[in-house]
Amino acid sequence: MLLYIDPGTGSMLFTILIGVLGAAVYGLREVFMKLRFRLSGGKAEAVSENKTPIVIFTDSKRYWNVFGPICDEFERRGEKLEYLTSSSDDPALEKDYAHVKCQFIGEGNKAFARLNTLRADIVLSSTPSLDVLYWKRSRDVKWYVHIPHAASDITIYRMFGIDYFDTILISGDYQEEQIRKLEKLRNLPAKEIVKVGIIYMDEMKKRLDAAPPLPEHPTTVLLAPSWGASGILSVYGGSIIQALLDTGYSVIVRPHPQSYTAEKELIEKIMAEFPAGDRLEWNRDNDGFEVLRRSDIMISDFSGVIFDFTLVFDKPVIYADTSFNKDPYDAAWLDEELWTFSVLPKIGRQLTRDGLDNMRNLIDSCLADDTFQKGRDEARKETWAYIGESTARTVDYLLRKRADLE
Repeated sequence: MLLYIDPGTGSMLFTILIGVLGAAVYGLREVFMKLRFRLSGGKAEAVSENKTPIVIFTDSKRYWNVFGPICDEFERRGEKLEYLTSSSDDPALEKDYAHVKCQFIGEGNKAFARLNTLRADIVLSSTPSLDVLYWKRSRDVKWYVHIPHAASDITIYRMFGIDYFDTILISGDYQEEQIRKLEKLRNLPAKEIVKVGIIYMDEMKKRLDAAPPLPEHPTTVLLAPSWGASGILSVYGGSIIQALLDTGYSVIVRPHPQSYTAEKELIEKIMAEFPAGDRLEWNRDNDGFEVLRRSDIMISDFSGVIFDFTLVFDKPVIYADTSFNKDPYDAAWLDEELWTFSVLPKIGRQLTRDGLDNMRNLIDSCLADDTFQKGRDEARKETWAYIGESTARTVDYLLRKRADLE
């Protein structure tokens, strides 16, 4: 009779196995090092193992817009860097760097097994939940640095997402305030917080400044929801797509990449109900630059892409009333309103369920209203520090921290 193990138990057992194997690896390594030390006559330099100075880990190729400029800057400066990715088709793997080593390390638990026994001075990552579930701090890594991949609240991570990093790189003072409050509530040691700006937004701005004018095109509406129970597609379903098509405008739907795995059934159902056609496009480009550039207005919820669209491309948004549930997020620990929701009324109009029947008028009025320009200018000052300098500042920090750790 075959034994059945449910997926949750199987995952837990796999995690335990990784821990046991990791302990075995450490034990064997220590024995080996002691043996080498004795055979070398006690010379420490003879037993030192190669340790990568700085490592980047990414769980998805979609964050190449954050890490690509960093890799390029390390290469330009002639500094060593190792880039580890869980995407077999990551653009990094096609690069011909001399000083930056790029490697695919597998997906899921296979990647974490590698990370949990990593040897490095510094690990930089946008992946949250270090030392919470499967990704554990390696005893042979001196310092962990987190870099966000959105210009919004640092607390819109799943619970305890950033607690165990040593440094958090930020782009606005309000993010530091949120981190310090969480540290106090959870009795955590103070992290190093460094304001560097937003790399991928700097790069988008450069590309936009260099891009030719767009040709004449019909009014185009971009629907760009976040994922999860509070996202537009979970709350409104296909009704919002139908309302947009009823306006007669061209519609682009660009779900959050996580939706295709975390809420696959929902996405497949809506895509089947609303297949691509002359006025409807489903967009999955890894690089969202062109789709943002050719859209005239965006409809979203609490997704960080709102700020890419408004602050880089200087265009208005309509934000849906989705009754955001803070419970799964770090934000649930804080009483104050999220920065995202405090700034949305300054940069766009709100969409309610009643407003679906009046979608065309809502879009037209938002496009014609020039009062949101002031709100966009204010938001930039609050969440996008050191425009154009973020890559250099990030690399400067990493190299300085590596020197401090020696």
